[in-house]
Amino acid sequence: MSKLTDVPKRILIGRALRSDRLGETLLPKRIALPVFASDPLSSVAYAPGEVLLVLSIAGVSAYHFSPWIAVAVVVLMFTVVASYRQNVREYPSGGGDYEVANTNLGPRAGLTVASALLVDYVLTVAVSISSGIENLGSAVPFVVEHKVLCAVAVIVLLTLMNLRGVKESGKLFAIPTYVFVAGVFIMIAWGAFRSIVLGDTMNSPTADYEIKPEHQGLAGFALVFLLLRAFSSGCAALTGVEAISNGVPAFRKPKSKNAATTLALMGGLAVTMFCGIIGLAMATNVHMAEKPAHDLIHNGVPVGSDYVQNPVISQVAEAVFGHGSFLFMILAAATALVLFLAANTAYNGFPLLGSILAQDRYLPRQLHTRGDRLAFSNGIVLLAGAAALLVVIYGADSTRLIQLYIVGVFVSFTLSQIGMVRHWNRHLAREKDQTKRRHMIRSRAINTFGAFFTGLVLVVVLVTKFTHGAWVALLGMCIFYVTMTAIRRHYDRVAEEIAAPETPNDDSVRPSRVHSIVLVSKIHRPTLRALAYAKLMRSNTLEALSINVDPAETKALKEEWERRGITVPLKVLDSPYREITRPIIEYVKNLRRESPRDVVSVIIPEYVVGHWYEHLLHNQSALRLKGRLLFTPGVMVTSVPYQLDSSEAAKKRARRRSEWNAPGAVRRGPVEKPRRPKEQNKKDQNKRDQNKKEPSKKA
Repeated sequence: MSKLTDVPKRILIGRALRSDRLGETLLPKRIALPVFASDPLSSVAYAPGEVLLVLSIAGVSAYHFSPWIAVAVVVLMFTVVASYRQNVREYPSGGGDYEVANTNLGPRAGLTVASALLVDYVLTVAVSISSGIENLGSAVPFVVEHKVLCAVAVIVLLTLMNLRGVKESGKLFAIPTYVFVAGVFIMIAWGAFRSIVLGDTMNSPTADYEIKPEHQGLAGFALVFLLLRAFSSGCAALTGVEAISNGVPAFRKPKSKNAATTLALMGGLAVTMFCGIIGLAMATNVHMAEKPAHDLIHNGVPVGSDYVQNPVISQVAEAVFGHGSFLFMILAAATALVLFLAANTAYNGFPLLGSILAQDRYLPRQLHTRGDRLAFSNGIVLLAGAAALLVVIYGADSTRLIQLYIVGVFVSFTLSQIGMVRHWNRHLAREKDQTKRRHMIRSRAINTFGAFFTGLVLVVVLVTKFTHGAWVALLGMCIFYVTMTAIRRHYDRVAEEIAAPETPNDDSVRPSRVHSIVLVSKIHRPTLRALAYAKLMRSNTLEALSINVDPAETKALKEEWERRGITVPLKVLDSPYREITRPIIEYVKNLRRESPRDVVSVIIPEYVVGHWYEHLLHNQSALRLKGRLLFTPGVMVTSVPYQLDSSEAAKKRARRRSEWNAPGAVRRGPVEKPRRPKEQNKKDQNKRDQNKKEPSKKA
């Protein structure tokens, strides 16, 4: 099957890269920004809308609170960015929040952070793709009519792009991200110019709509709860900030400095765009409702279930640029693209974190290995599968999915900042240099405020979003935590069992005897080869074993055995129920019970075929038997292969393929020197020997 899939694989993900080329995949800041910061940058496309959706519960009158909520989100963003700049300088190895919590708060806190981040990365892909589909649907109705199918197709496409490698995918993602950022800044600047300088009145498509409040005249605790819920929804703008601290190893040197600079750039851009879109949404009278079919009123009548509520950024762009204008279409396309590509933050964070957890034996070891393109391919595929499942379950509805969001983010934020406070306390206890102490005290103050603020937000998020879907994210975290704990316990138990002892034991002491058994069904070339190999082993006891399923065949086998004069004794076991595996297993176990210090060597002749479908026709009994014998202590299983003609033909085909460069597998750089044929080597050796003899003759 590997031969059948090799050419498509090379076309889709490119030729394999050598391990020593890992340094070539490191990212400069201009590529690292769209790779690691596309999630927080793109979240400004839906975070302002989530704020307005929550406020709409109290009606349009509650919209005047949105600037204050934006200010709170900005303060939180600056706090988190400043805190994470400390993280990347002190922990540049790529463990990020997991390493900080694990080192300073213990393995349980580290595992909690890891569980939260894994859930958050899966949700990042699901939310970003779903939101991108909705934004694209405002310009292309077909997309919104087939949301789930289009979302899954985009996930598959992103997966293939990331399997090609971080650097290649980063180059592809840089252009849409920068176009989106430029488009939003142009929209903010042009909208401000039209409103302030030209005095134009800009109205969004929903400016004339009315909102039917679900709870009118909220005051007191109910109003505070609503504002807190709106604030927690706006905190979606902070998702993905932690990805840079997890991806420090992917930066070019100096890694920590470049990562810290990228964090600052990302924070400044995200804050400016978020505030600008909120301001323009208020200026253009954007109206949003959680249940638009019933709560959005146009000309005194609910808009109905056929109405598609466009995102805030699309409505603002239409008001500023005009519907169908060139800049509107460019921004709509760039927004959809950058939301799709925002999932790339998770595609870089999830596999890297999975690799670190696998190295610490919390996840399967397969997640620690790099693929053909030096990316963590297994982690990428696992992330894609989990995100696609969520998209299908929730119907690619970003409003439903976002309720599950940001819980994991703020769990990791809070524990990471508490860990950094412990980190500074530990260093301050032994640092004597006053200059360094002042720097540490300032850093500790930043992380202390960050821990307090993010912890407060975490409580707000849990209280306001728990019944709206946050419990699903918490359940996912618990599942990850329990699973990873069980995996670590398994690996620890295995390591303890297989550890080499200091004193001699049964595994290192030579067995008293070896009892070899050659399995025989009939006399043919594979059987004769297996018998010859078994004789070469010089076991203490050697016998052939056959199972009597068909008396006529067994009789013919015995007669031919005697006729050929084979010296190995043949033992036949009766099988009244026509089983093959069970009698052999019982016979081997009896030998072990009679002589526990003996080793039983079971030798199985097998066919080697050249086509995948031929495997279905041969060796099934041998596979089942080997699977059973694996669980029998003191038993060694040896396969003696016999190559059929089809395997030789397959070998020739492989040799011809090796001389042909498949698309995407063109060799670059120095080519390995080809090996000389044996005949040519022999001729060269004879010539050298003759040259040595000629001087002796002359002498």
